[in-house]
Amino acid sequence: MNVLITGGTGFIGKPLVARLLTLGHQVTVLVRDYASARISLGVAVELIKSLDEVSEEQIFDVVINLAGAGIADQRWSRSRKKTLLTSRLQTTRNLIRLFRRLKQPPAQMISASAIGFYGSGTSQPLTENSLPNHEFTHELCKRWEEEAQKAVLLGVNVCIARLGVVLGADGGMLAKLFPVFRLGLGGPTGNGRQMLSWVHREDVIRCFLWMMEHHQTGIFNLTAPKAVDNLEFSRSLAAALKRPAWLPLPVTMVRLMFGEMGERLLLHGQIVVPARLIAEGFVFEYPAIDEAIRACLCDLKSN
Repeated sequence: MNVLITGGTGFIGKPLVARLLTLGHQVTVLVRDYASARISLGVAVELIKSLDEVSEEQIFDVVINLAGAGIADQRWSRSRKKTLLTSRLQTTRNLIRLFRRLKQPPAQMISASAIGFYGSGTSQPLTENSLPNHEFTHELCKRWEEEAQKAVLLGVNVCIARLGVVLGADGGMLAKLFPVFRLGLGGPTGNGRQMLSWVHREDVIRCFLWMMEHHQTGIFNLTAPKAVDNLEFSRSLAAALKRPAWLPLPVTMVRLMFGEMGERLLLHGQIVVPARLIAEGFVFEYPAIDEAIRACLCDLKSN
């Protein structure tokens, strides 16, 4: 297949590009910095700095839309919230404009979203049919998904992947926690009872490939089958590193350091269930948190 990817140099995008190339697909990546992207992705990938470079005769079988500023990278100031929204909407709008211009639009677009769509504050399991709580993360994901769904009117099959917290050795949450826990300074956040709906990055990549192979459409929660509370997660991470997990991060410190972002993402949790993936037969390679963290640690040691 000929695949176009936005966000292809990121935490998920880079290994996804490598996997697609290994499987024999042709890959085009939209990038901001051509030189660094070439070093990062290698010579087998076609790089473009603007979708305007794409000829109307070009045929893409699948588009994978991963672009967007990191939700947990900074405090949520007013300007940061605007950046989070704009970085998602603008790239997606540009893709829709490209689809209108192409003589043959892609057959499928897989567009990332997040379980932040559901908001927080409920202890009930959340499936793809659950109603959201209306807060910033819901509005962000809702508008992102609505923009992607406009491709349906152009004959494109749209698949929305609502991602949980993605675990991988070289980025995301674990990259920030590994050094702290290695020093024996790790522990639960707040009271540790908030739930974490997580997924190993390898299962994210495998799921995207599965969505392509099976021509999936509609909305999928992309989380591991079993959410864990923050206390269990902290204990699992500490055990994998053979360190204690005795030093909690107090609620007041989270609020002081991270503001609204820390309050919503670190002190509140969700139990999100990948109901559609399970119903349609997708098999997770890492369904349990202990083995997922051990695999990430092995990856870290091998790099």
